[in-house]
Amino acid sequence: MQKAQMSNRILRSLSDQDFKLLAPYLEEVEMPSRFPIARPDTLLEYVYFPDSGIGAVISVLPDGKKAEAGMFGSEGFVPTSTVIGDTVVPYLIEMQVAGRGYRISVDRMREATERSATLQIPFIKFMHVFAVQVSYTALANAKFRVEKRLARWILMCHDRVKADVLEITHEYIAFLLGIRRPSVTTALHILEGHRLIRSNRGTIIVVNRGGLERFAAGCYGLPEREFERLLGAGSKVEL
Repeated sequence: MQKAQMSNRILRSLSDQDFKLLAPYLEEVEMPSRFPIARPDTLLEYVYFPDSGIGAVISVLPDGKKAEAGMFGSEGFVPTSTVIGDTVVPYLIEMQVAGRGYRISVDRMREATERSATLQIPFIKFMHVFAVQVSYTALANAKFRVEKRLARWILMCHDRVKADVLEITHEYIAFLLGIRRPSVTTALHILEGHRLIRSNRGTIIVVNRGGLERFAAGCYGLPEREFERLLGAGSKVEL
């Protein structure tokens, strides 16, 4: 398995020596839409490194109500808590846009990180970046109108799909954002009115990326810059 052939940015950021600790145990996997990576309070078996697609970390209430807490794709890995030795999570992790990637057993991951201090560093950095993203999701939910939250969410999907066409239904957007479906329809019409997107049944087309960023008005951008600062091409892994 060659690192250069992978799109996952965490795996690609590893030194050759650290990558060799994982490579023999990485298994290629298909991850269809709604593929369950982790379920609440269920023993974790694998750590996943997506090469494509979009996944969501979803908070679940005792009465079954759910909402997206964070989004990930080829920039990261899940469940992040495996790095600190945890074997269960209190939330649901699933794919929302189909993709493929790699997985390694939790035990093999633990063995590899115990053998190399530098191997842990990119993983811990990503845990920080993901926490920043989650904090901005909370900020967006508390302080921004639905149409701006939707603009942010579309931008985050656009970053990970790397295509202008996003195939996702209004119902699923409403579920992920924790809002009513009519609110999604209204917000999409507002974005269309500003000529930022086009929306058809089950499809959103990004028309004006720069305009979407301006419309999101500050609730998008900082977590993305934090990733580039810590894990982008110019970052270094140091002890």
